[in-house]
Amino acid sequence: MTTQAAAIPRYSATSKWWIVVLLTLGCIVAYVDRVNLSFAIIDADFKGFFQISDTERGLVNSAFFWSYAALQIPAGWLVDRYGSKYPLAICFAVWSGLTALAAFTTGFAGLFAVRLLLGVGEAIMQPASMRWIRYNFEENRRGFAIGLYMSGTKFGPAIGSVLAALLIESYGWRAMFLILGLAAMVWLPLWLWSVRDDRATGTAAGQLASAKGDAPMLTLLASPIILGVIIGTFAYMYFVYFCMTWMPAYLREARGLSLTSSGVYTTFSFAGMAIMSIAGGWLADRLIGAGRDAVAVRKGFTIAGFLLASTEVLSPLLTSLDWALVVSIFSLTGLGLATANYWALTQTLMPSGKTGRIIGIQNCAASVAGIVAPIITGWLVERTGGYAAAMQMVLFFLACGIVAYVFLVRQRPRAPGMPA
Repeated sequence: MTTQAAAIPRYSATSKWWIVVLLTLGCIVAYVDRVNLSFAIIDADFKGFFQISDTERGLVNSAFFWSYAALQIPAGWLVDRYGSKYPLAICFAVWSGLTALAAFTTGFAGLFAVRLLLGVGEAIMQPASMRWIRYNFEENRRGFAIGLYMSGTKFGPAIGSVLAALLIESYGWRAMFLILGLAAMVWLPLWLWSVRDDRATGTAAGQLASAKGDAPMLTLLASPIILGVIIGTFAYMYFVYFCMTWMPAYLREARGLSLTSSGVYTTFSFAGMAIMSIAGGWLADRLIGAGRDAVAVRKGFTIAGFLLASTEVLSPLLTSLDWALVVSIFSLTGLGLATANYWALTQTLMPSGKTGRIIGIQNCAASVAGIVAPIITGWLVERTGGYAAAMQMVLFFLACGIVAYVFLVRQRPRAPGMPA
């Protein structure tokens, strides 16, 4: 057992935080690559070239998530088996290349295929990153580490919104895909240089957890906690992916903003969410460090974030453009309270030996939201001629998430023979 523990990489405090910064930068790149299409599809040249309807715009926006969702659990198994370093490096190179390849698509089928393959490349990002954090940070520091990392999921759309809009207006949509894909490769050598081979981590930790009576995977999957986490994660990400894939179109088509202005306000929304994500994780850690119950604290922050996000339903009802924009920014910023805490809560409640697979299950639920949100939104916009019904659907799912966290995510699971 001593030999196994010695195989687990150990880092100085400075090195650990530097790697979290690297993970955050990698996450930013991943989300820039997800959001760039949302601006391409409202560009006149792009729409004229591909000749796609609102329903088809929703479909191509969802293409990424079909493969991404399907591969989350296999990706979790992969990082549990082979560690985070090399799987993430290989997949990063693949998805950055695919982003650049989108510049050369000549039809709807080719564009759909590239986005589908992009989902394959990015599937490893969340399980690999969360697994690395799980094994290198203790409970009362994990919320801040996750909050910093998850801020990348917000800074990515924030930065990507501005970059994509400016690049499209300056050079066209093809150049935008090519520049963003190739420039991202700078991250890769930094990751390979900074991170140690951690293949032994999952094996050693898994064996140690098994020795302590770690619950079988099927037992965990049957737990109400997992069901609650899946519902809550889907609800959270439904709103996020609605904003990533359709908010620019809402601001452009329903509120009359220019492409650049749509990008700026989308940036404000996601930047606010990123800052709140870090702050929420840090504050929850402080409360836990002061002796508060970790489950109660992280649940409270998660539910509060969902409640604040629900104000988005007011946006299409307001006649004032300024107030509509304020509500859009406020609602997404408010959801940031939940960001670090709903992920950290899962790690608190579930055993460490299956971290990658459990994260894969949770991120699969998040990815299904990425499939459903753009398609349902596109269909509702086409059927109703506006965005009010689409935002009411957001409210419905957020309410489901609140119910799930209140009634299902309530206690730690126990394996037979384990103490309470």
